[in-house]
Amino acid sequence: MKNAIAAALAAGILLSASQAGAATPAQQAGGSNAILLQGFHWNSAGYAGPDWYNTLLNNVADISSLGVTHVWFPPPSDSGAREGYLPRQLNKLDSSYGSTAELTNVISAFKSKGVKAIADVVVNHRVGTTGWSDFTNPNWTTYTIVNNDECNCGLGAGDTGDGFSAGRDLAHTNVGEVQNGIINWLNYTLKPIGFSGLRFDYVKGFGANYVGQYANAFGAEFCVGELWPNFDINNIDANRQALMNWINGTSNSCGAFDFTTKGILNDALANGNYWRLKATDGKPQGAIGWWPAMMVTFVDNHDTGPAESCGSGQNLWPAPCGKVMEGYAYILSHPGIPTVFYPHIYNWNLKTQIAALIKARKAAGVNSTSAVSIQQATQGLYAAIVTGSTRQLAMKIGPNSWSPGTGWTLQTSGTNYAVWMK
Repeated sequence: MKNAIAAALAAGILLSASQAGAATPAQQAGGSNAILLQGFHWNSAGYAGPDWYNTLLNNVADISSLGVTHVWFPPPSDSGAREGYLPRQLNKLDSSYGSTAELTNVISAFKSKGVKAIADVVVNHRVGTTGWSDFTNPNWTTYTIVNNDECNCGLGAGDTGDGFSAGRDLAHTNVGEVQNGIINWLNYTLKPIGFSGLRFDYVKGFGANYVGQYANAFGAEFCVGELWPNFDINNIDANRQALMNWINGTSNSCGAFDFTTKGILNDALANGNYWRLKATDGKPQGAIGWWPAMMVTFVDNHDTGPAESCGSGQNLWPAPCGKVMEGYAYILSHPGIPTVFYPHIYNWNLKTQIAALIKARKAAGVNSTSAVSIQQATQGLYAAIVTGSTRQLAMKIGPNSWSPGTGWTLQTSGTNYAVWMK
């Protein structure tokens, strides 16, 4: 059974943050016009030297002109891996992406354009400076490592989530070193350089309640967690419920990436199963059908999809390369907070097409909780009408033809997708 909050939302009852007992970030409170850009990909740190922040800086004006409201930055701290996901010295912000000064500079440049910065927060695990467990800057003892870590060096309590073998799993029950250390890092290292929101990495590795604690202590105006469930295309409700449970576990203080919608889109685009996008209750089948305000949608990210070209990067769960624009036509016309992936704009030459979809979304006033009326969901076709605050959008994806009828003006179209407005 869906929890009380998700059930109420599924029934069309919108609870306020106070009613839900939550300190909900502004962008997840409902009716958000946010559009997130993932401002990096798996190969952004590169092997040629740390210059990614300057690459971003050169594109600040261009990115802001797209209508992006938030930019998700790569993990900012010194790391044992160039991509940033093995944090070493948390308080050292010189990384494979550039220097502290360059990071501060590009965040400031975005802020001058009204675009906010989201920090990629990796707090499930750490690595030592010279060995497995010698944590420095801040200096932590082995009481910060869970007692069932594979290093056999942890003196802390047991893990509060799944294990992660590439680093030392942190004992988040440790108040003095871990909890206070993370909160101090967020508030006195990251916040002063301009970060206002948080993206939590690998949240299945530790208790959701700690995410809520850290987000609230930081005062995040945008918060999203990477909960990648064990996706089962034949049990969509289980996938949706896992996301609901995790959000509730944060005391509704953080939203989640909509991996359910991601999985359904993958199947629809690859196999023509567009009927999967409609649930039995007539609403979108992804997690946006249950709690759209808390969902951050995406076509691909640095883990799931290609980077500079098809087949590059991690490429763990990609959308079909030739059909990513159908995916964007869906997420940029539907509720939830949509994410645009940096290489799709600058490496795949899809900037013009994506910009047209963003323009249509903004012109119609579509936001994170806009109503969806699904018109068709069959093999080869999905079509819907989405009601924004000022206008309506009609959209279709799939090879089969469809038209919303008279009175609609075509805004943009491409291979197997089209968007109209009235």
